[in-house]
Amino acid sequence: MSILFYNPDEKKKYLKENLSQKRYQHSLNVASECRKLAEKYGEDPDKAYFAGLLHDVCKELSGEKQKALVLESGFAVCREELETRSLWHAIAGAYFVKNVFGVEDIDIINSIRFHTVGRAGMTRLEEIVYLADLISADRTYKDVDKMRKFVYNDLNEAMLEAFRFSIKSVIKKEGMIPLCTVEGYNFYSRLLGD
Repeated sequence: MSILFYNPDEKKKYLKENLSQKRYQHSLNVASECRKLAEKYGEDPDKAYFAGLLHDVCKELSGEKQKALVLESGFAVCREELETRSLWHAIAGAYFVKNVFGVEDIDIINSIRFHTVGRAGMTRLEEIVYLADLISADRTYKDVDKMRKFVYNDLNEAMLEAFRFSIKSVIKKEGMIPLCTVEGYNFYSRLLGD
């Protein structure tokens, strides 16, 4: 089934009506970044754009609604994810696009599901959405320009650097690190021989 079946314009209308202006603009920025990265790294640009566009589809639902979708999803969710509200939107979003929007492409679903926590053995599309979210035009954290250089230089090095950044950030906030994030870090560390 062609990705055009999913009609990005229709989804933009939904997002514009259901997200704040700031979150909507972030979604557009991530989608645009996904398209550029897909073109650079040999992924389908339309599919990448679509996945990036919808990555935060459930971000502004109430915590109660997000958690209900997480529990209803049937996805494997670790304890650390269940105990960390800021991670629910990704799981809820993957379930939402599958059940409400009728998206059947597992790569798009997983790209949304793992865009916050990552995992070992991510597909190219999953990597693109994960990294695009981290370097989109609206991002202004301290080393964002350095991260952008990593992303456009070598995808595997960028993934390892992104996992380092994510883990340090969670530790600084005294949060919990999901097992899939640790496994993702270890995967890319081994891949690069660190």
